[in-house]
Amino acid sequence: MTPQTVAFYTLGCKLNYSETSSIGRLFEDNGFAEVEFDHAADIYVINTCSVTDFADRKCRKVVRQAMRQNPQAFVIVVGCYAQLKPQEIAEIPGVDLVLGAAEKFRIIEYVDSISKATGKGMVKAGEIKEANTFTQAFSFGDRTRSFLKVQDGCDYKCSFCTIPLARGKSRSDLVENVVENARKIGEMGVKEIVLTGVNIGDFGNGTEVIEGALPKKNALFIDLIRELDKLEEIQRFRISSIEPNLVTNEIIDFVAQSDRFMPHFHIPLQSGNNKQLLQMRRRYKRELYADRVKYIKSVMPHCCIGVDVIVGFPGETAEDFKETYRFIQEMDISYLHVFTYSERNNTPANEMEGVVSIEERRNRNEQLRILSEKKKRFFYEQFSNTQREVLFESEAKEGVMSGFTDNYIKIETPLEAYLLNTIGPVTLSEVDAEGVMSAQVLETIKN
Repeated sequence: MTPQTVAFYTLGCKLNYSETSSIGRLFEDNGFAEVEFDHAADIYVINTCSVTDFADRKCRKVVRQAMRQNPQAFVIVVGCYAQLKPQEIAEIPGVDLVLGAAEKFRIIEYVDSISKATGKGMVKAGEIKEANTFTQAFSFGDRTRSFLKVQDGCDYKCSFCTIPLARGKSRSDLVENVVENARKIGEMGVKEIVLTGVNIGDFGNGTEVIEGALPKKNALFIDLIRELDKLEEIQRFRISSIEPNLVTNEIIDFVAQSDRFMPHFHIPLQSGNNKQLLQMRRRYKRELYADRVKYIKSVMPHCCIGVDVIVGFPGETAEDFKETYRFIQEMDISYLHVFTYSERNNTPANEMEGVVSIEERRNRNEQLRILSEKKKRFFYEQFSNTQREVLFESEAKEGVMSGFTDNYIKIETPLEAYLLNTIGPVTLSEVDAEGVMSAQVLETIKN
């Protein structure tokens, strides 16, 4: 008998990719064969994000794409958008099943009971308070890198964010479980693990509700990375994103002396204006952020620092934006992820005054995007004619392979197929028009 086929599409963050991969293994364990999403499949699973309105629209587009491949296929939608707006998704033509945050890892239980929706798809999405346990997940498929989920949910109440409504309270895996999963990943041949979560600096919260409240922390993030650093099966670890108020001197100092944790931090800023940070309900002021960047650079001058910024938040005046621009311009950071603010239902920001026009939001986004390119190029050029260790990842184009240095500089160099999924030294050269650095593999590892 030919096994049923399943295809996956992931929207959003690294955490979603880790969970999609784990859901895929559930299907594989139950006899399904995975195919590419642009092929005909019996079941399509779409793991959604809902950080922006664009992600919502993208979900609808992906459903239509699945239906074009096989109009008779079952379409299952999971993820943050599915938890926040399950009924809305169920009405999208072609959707047969919508699973919420507490139900998505029980997906196999529902597969045999779904039927092709003639009108509205079936919804299995409970209250978010029911999402109170931690489910392990990691990605596997790209042999060079894996996203390992260590934490889920968030107890912060940022005024623009729907993630607590989509993923529930902060909860984490146990240190010993994370270490064991990392060991398994290393034994599969993976060289680099990216630790992922919603708020990983808050690692250590319990995994079950006790009398209506989560138990006290059983560990801290520093405890986790200390144990992971002892693993010989993995050569590289990266920290996906960590809040500025949670990236302590202790964590920074540890990364600075570690051989396995890479000199690379991604620290969300959101605004360089204290008035805006207060309205956003962020847990720091710009002065603390600047201090964190300064301290990182004092102990790791070569460290790459990425920054998240939101433009066009309600009440952001032209002068407020200029202040944010100048603040970022003056800091020794390496690149930006710029998000254009979009209104989200059930968030305090949605009710705030001082709405910024869409045109102005886009204009501010473009200004910061250009600044990001300048920052990235400046960071890269500091390392011209120096040697760095690179994980050679894949054939970027014919005759060329790409990879990342320890401090997250993307390189391209002539293809040496036997070096793929290995780590070795290169001499960095110039930055091209695409923002990629050319590099030359040292003869010592060619021979």
